[in-house]
Amino acid sequence: MENLNMLIKEFKKEFGEKGRLETFFSPGRVNLIGEHIDYNGGKVFPCALDFGTYAVVRKREDNIFRMYSVNFENLGIIQFNLNSLVLDSNDDWANYPKGVIKTFIEEGYNIDSGFDIAFYGNIPNGAGLSSSASIEVLTSVILKDIFKLNIDMVDMVKLSQKAENKFIGVNCGIMDQFAVGMGKKNNAILLDCNSLAYTYAPFVLENISIVIANTNKRRGLGESKYNERRASCESALKDLQESEIKITTLCDLDFESFENVKKNIKTNESLIRARHAITENERVLEAMEKLNSGDILSFGKLMNQSHISLRDDYEVTGLELDALVEAAWEEEGTIGSRMTGAGFGGCTVSLVENNHIEKFIKNVGKKYKERTGLEASFYIANPGEGARKLEEI
Repeated sequence: MENLNMLIKEFKKEFGEKGRLETFFSPGRVNLIGEHIDYNGGKVFPCALDFGTYAVVRKREDNIFRMYSVNFENLGIIQFNLNSLVLDSNDDWANYPKGVIKTFIEEGYNIDSGFDIAFYGNIPNGAGLSSSASIEVLTSVILKDIFKLNIDMVDMVKLSQKAENKFIGVNCGIMDQFAVGMGKKNNAILLDCNSLAYTYAPFVLENISIVIANTNKRRGLGESKYNERRASCESALKDLQESEIKITTLCDLDFESFENVKKNIKTNESLIRARHAITENERVLEAMEKLNSGDILSFGKLMNQSHISLRDDYEVTGLELDALVEAAWEEEGTIGSRMTGAGFGGCTVSLVENNHIEKFIKNVGKKYKERTGLEASFYIANPGEGARKLEEI
């Protein structure tokens, strides 16, 4: 409530006292296991977090949108018109909600006036925890509520992704928006990013928390390296299909089948990339089983194995991520630790017993700085609820 009360005060300061206010919240997300397999037909396993983006909204009678963010107070109020929803670099962060509004209108939803809105996010910027997806899905929930739109959450998730792809121009997958919109407290989501088939798994962390560590390394060659990895997987798939192995994606194979057919993959590089995709998908499915049986220790071991595969077979970790994970593995109270996200910098996700977290952060941070010269940032989180309306004031 502290964040919300602060934001209500900021809203009234910027936009005045009068009128009914409505409040909303949308979480960040982290992928627990299942990396670099969404484009190989595999499943991902994210959860929503218990921190995210808050919004206070008041509907207007005209076509003007006025947007203010406590996180970017130096930019002041950003204003635009319902009749001119165009990408504008001067509008900075407000292009994300603007893109969602435009996407809804293009899909035929009736948005017939503007609104005043104030945002505050406690998702660390640049930490890879999906602040953009959080604000997109938040805007979708707001549009549904204040314009009384007939749309369900899965369709809001799809439109939020479409806004980022088409309006912002970032070719993201759907996992981020899905986890933000469909998150459920004390649950993780097993998601097929292609079909959007999903299942919840109980993710009850008794005396354990999620600790996210940001390498604070500036990403350099991430995009080109990502494209190389993807091309290697496509090459492996093509080799297998040309050998008359009837699959449409690499993750149609289980590991035993892969061992029988891998001789048909022409290069070692394609082979080890494919091996990561197939073993990672099996780890995700096993992770679901372990959580369903309440076996968090085995889940942690699968996280560790995931990192090793990403390090050795997919080669997307690098010094900084390895330094954080290896230091985490040495700490008492660590259940499991791995890189999360695209790699080449970014974040790690660890499960750590609560009574060891303070020491974990101190020791891992110290070892990381000794190995890399960089300061890591740490965030403590728990599995949270998806995007939703809070209350009217």
